[in-house]
Amino acid sequence: MNAPVALTPELLTQLTAIVGENRIKTDTDSLQNWGRDHTKHFDPNPSVIVFPSTTKQVQAIVKLANQFNVAVTPSGGRTGLSAGAVAANGEIVVSMDKMNQILDFYPADRMVRVQAGVVTEQLQNYAEEQGMYYPVDFASAGSSQIGGNIGTNAGGIKVIKYGMTRNWILGLTVVTGKGDILRLNKGMIKNATGYALQHLFIGGEGTLGLVTEAEIKLERQPQDLQVMVLGVPDFDAIMPLLHAFQAKIDLTAFEFFGELAMQKVLANGHVQRPFETECPFYVLLEFEAPFEPIMDKAMEIFEHCMEQGWVLDGVMSQSLDQLHNLWRLREDISESIAPFTPYKNDISVLITHVPAFIKEIDAIVNDNYPDFEICWFGHIGDGNLHLNILKPENLSKDEFFDKCQHVNKYVFETVKKYDGSISAEHGVGMTKKPYLDYTRSAEEIEYMKALKHVFDPQGIMNPGKLFDL
Repeated sequence: MNAPVALTPELLTQLTAIVGENRIKTDTDSLQNWGRDHTKHFDPNPSVIVFPSTTKQVQAIVKLANQFNVAVTPSGGRTGLSAGAVAANGEIVVSMDKMNQILDFYPADRMVRVQAGVVTEQLQNYAEEQGMYYPVDFASAGSSQIGGNIGTNAGGIKVIKYGMTRNWILGLTVVTGKGDILRLNKGMIKNATGYALQHLFIGGEGTLGLVTEAEIKLERQPQDLQVMVLGVPDFDAIMPLLHAFQAKIDLTAFEFFGELAMQKVLANGHVQRPFETECPFYVLLEFEAPFEPIMDKAMEIFEHCMEQGWVLDGVMSQSLDQLHNLWRLREDISESIAPFTPYKNDISVLITHVPAFIKEIDAIVNDNYPDFEICWFGHIGDGNLHLNILKPENLSKDEFFDKCQHVNKYVFETVKKYDGSISAEHGVGMTKKPYLDYTRSAEEIEYMKALKHVFDPQGIMNPGKLFDL
């Protein structure tokens, strides 16, 4: 990692010349606000925040950073949970807040071209206005930005049907660490002309360069969505439920959460318990039902699962309002547990391994944290689990995180045993960096470092994230 470089008057003058005096911030509040993401483990310490509005301005900033040998950290909606957007060493923070325009819509291609600072929900709403659908969705859609989604290959609640952000990117405009502007793939579906370089920047966390624009594929709007929330007796019942429904219905979501998560959401008073029965775990599933036979099939599967003892109780949405409220039981979890300073782990394995994997992780956590509240939830239909350990009132944040990190090794050893990922959808950043070799081989990491040197020879792009050089 580059040593911190002080913000000299000359550097500030030249940055101001690029973006204008009203697009530079150096006050303490701004540095703290734009220099961080949602991670609580690291303190931000940037030197300046700049707000470019064009790819050319981003290019000029990167070239200037190379000239002064000062690091650059990209900043989007700052909703990440791996410290990938934390500027802790005097970096220039390049905020995409002003690069928030939807530039073009191509109806025949079902494609939209946007700047990196477009908010996820903004794109979703625009797609809806065009009679289309952008399916990448998660709780932070109202503040996360497309550039950040691309940088971490964001997933969310619809991956079981629609896949990750990567599946929807048809082209990128990037500024490399050298300061070159590259237009990658240019929105084409069919392009058999060598290396697909755009995929290196998807999930690259800004370590190779900065995404400034993206061509994004859209989909037809789903029809007559239905949601079921089912109470289940234990972990062992969840996967048979998934198999039973997937065998006969195309699911758009399959989520799970525990009773503790339910209680935290209900305590906020915005939604009510979906049925009287209190269950150890709950499954939320969603599917399209434009035809009556699909609804009949769903009820038939539900009754079969009840007979098998996999379901204790359940409810199906009867209106759009009820559908939204049922979804809130799942989507409000992160916000509801935030006051408890949760220690989060975002991990994944093949769906085949989920039952055995959950049992092992649950045993590790309960053996080591018998007095801690453990909040389980996640996108279990695609093998992604969110393990949240809630901080007791009698422990300081530092004491609590130290205790949690002690067990990370056992958790990640189990991830490695099942050939899983230490980060399913929030990236590596700084929080997962020490554990990258649990998911990636030494040879892979060396190739990744070599790629970084090609695109960013001076090592100025978001240094200290993913791996150390």
